[in-house]
Amino acid sequence: MDWLRKIPIGQFVAGRSGWLRKLDPRLKMAWVAMFLLTPVLAGPLWRVGLVVALLFLTLFSWLPLRIWWRSCCLVIVLAAVVGVLAMLLPTGEPPATLAVRSPQELPNAFVLTRSWNLFEIGPLNLGNIALGPLVIDRRSAELGLNTSTLIFTVIHSVNLMLLTTSSEDLVWTLRWFMSPLAWFGLPVDRISFQLLLSLRFLPLVQEEFQNLLRALASRTVNLRRLGFKATLNLVISVAERLLANILLRAEQGADALVARGGFWLPPDHFRPTTTLKERISFLNIVASFLLLLVLGLRWKYGAL
Repeated sequence: MDWLRKIPIGQFVAGRSGWLRKLDPRLKMAWVAMFLLTPVLAGPLWRVGLVVALLFLTLFSWLPLRIWWRSCCLVIVLAAVVGVLAMLLPTGEPPATLAVRSPQELPNAFVLTRSWNLFEIGPLNLGNIALGPLVIDRRSAELGLNTSTLIFTVIHSVNLMLLTTSSEDLVWTLRWFMSPLAWFGLPVDRISFQLLLSLRFLPLVQEEFQNLLRALASRTVNLRRLGFKATLNLVISVAERLLANILLRAEQGADALVARGGFWLPPDHFRPTTTLKERISFLNIVASFLLLLVLGLRWKYGAL
């Protein structure tokens, strides 16, 4: 029943192995922003390249295999299932247009035609694939590829950053990026401290959800015998109990903070100070150069 702990999605795992842990968290945030933003309006070759690059970074990050392979396999399966469904579902036919005059009536007319083949490079031509009533054409194949690659890059890149970055470093990074907003009177330190408390409550939410699932399993609830209405009522009851338990935990945490003379602290208080030599290290310089190189490649070859 401890499957939530075996698949640590969005949870920090302490340790010393892996060069990703030594990377500056601001660079991690910049790389994650690159994985999230560059697929927008990009071609299929760039999207597949991001997936391959992300898998390459994961394999050669020297992180322990036990902390990322389950979540990575789960995300791959999810992306593959959604991509196949998007590929098989109908995407709509291209709009039919009727010419005012036939091209044969104009001897020197140049007629533009669009190929809807699934794959076509030079003499190599692969037409549509029909699986009974389901037809996979170029539009559906691109939709499935874009959907699956976007799901994998979004989930796995963020999960890889959260696995190797503590909550304190993450909040300090967000505060560093939001520091210009303080010029407009925005309470950046208070917002960062509230975000840190919210991140602390994520394991509690997972624990409450797992306790409710364990309670249902111990009572041997058979959803097939309950029927649709009873099953829906059970799901609503469990969701209501989960929300009530989360609010109770939040109230208890607030009472404990007030009882101890609670006050907010800036994010710099939670993060140990680093020297200039640690900030300007060889690893950070290489990561910054590679990030600029990837952005340049996206500008030049992203449409492919």
